[in-house]
Amino acid sequence: MDNVQETILEIDLKALKHNFKHLKSRLHNNTKFLAVVKAFAYGSDAAEVAKYLEQLNIDYFAVAYTYEGVALRDAGITTPILVLHPQPVSFDDIIKRCLEPSIYSQRVLDLFIASAEIHKQHNYPVHLKFNTGLNRLGFGQKDIPKIAEALSKTEAIKVTSLFSHLAESEVLDDTDFTKSQIESFTKIYKDVYATLSYKPFLHICNTSGIINYPEAHFDMVRSGIGLNGYGNDPEVNKHLKPIAALKTNISQIHHIKKGKSLGYNRAFIAQEDTRTATLPLGHADGIKRQYGNKKGFVTINNQKAFILGNVCMDMIMVDVTNIKCKEGDQAIIFDDKHTAEDLAGQVNSISYELLTAVSQRVKRVIRR
Repeated sequence: MDNVQETILEIDLKALKHNFKHLKSRLHNNTKFLAVVKAFAYGSDAAEVAKYLEQLNIDYFAVAYTYEGVALRDAGITTPILVLHPQPVSFDDIIKRCLEPSIYSQRVLDLFIASAEIHKQHNYPVHLKFNTGLNRLGFGQKDIPKIAEALSKTEAIKVTSLFSHLAESEVLDDTDFTKSQIESFTKIYKDVYATLSYKPFLHICNTSGIINYPEAHFDMVRSGIGLNGYGNDPEVNKHLKPIAALKTNISQIHHIKKGKSLGYNRAFIAQEDTRTATLPLGHADGIKRQYGNKKGFVTINNQKAFILGNVCMDMIMVDVTNIKCKEGDQAIIFDDKHTAEDLAGQVNSISYELLTAVSQRVKRVIRR
């Protein structure tokens, strides 16, 4: 095993391809695939991930905010990009960069129509978001008549898709709520279709929806965490490969005598003579303070080294009393064996939070 010389986040594109192929194998041949690459592609590298997926003929991308879509366009991405939570202040940029907004309320619809008309657009693609139970963003079924009225008065925009978002598609011991969402969405799209002379395509499934609700794949599915190698279920995870590995090395080794303290607020007091290793990453790099005091560990020479004391901004200290190691040796925070899901679970968190927390100051290394 080669030692790294600094803190890095490795991104394995071969693993990304594997995950894409596996998830796509669960779909009908004509079902589109949208890759969610918001938040730096779940903490990795959105441009590199998107470029690679574009080579694999991905159908769509999605980002949360307009500037994320602009960054992809600047990187040369030409595939359609859905902006999931556009703000009216960015509508001009959306149109200039050929991004496709999610329209989720009458206010946003009216404002985007006005912007599209100012820019003299014709049939500009938009996506209508409907709320079926997540209660976060989206029109309700009762809003369809007003939507239809607004659309009938303009040729500046055209609805490309209708979509919604499942709230608990990973929960299999109670599927009633998810099924009710799918039923609500079915009623909604039929009502919308009745007001239009064309049929926008449909999508509601996230990663867990792809896996657990094949009847709801409709015309397109969306995946973010699944492409990153996590399926929200241990059995599904067996078929996926985590694409990200956070690695660093040992900066210094200390010998802490029994009764002596370590770190800020003297949060660790040695109960016996202890050997510690200091690593160059901390809460400014995404390892938050809740991981301290033995609530998290790194792997050094295939052994667990638990975090001691409080996590510092730029450093953590780990227990290597019983680990044969030296300064310069590699430490793995998470990879495909000791996963981000495993580490996050130690503080009652989830892989999403840990992955997206990895700071942009951490060097990204792309493995092809």
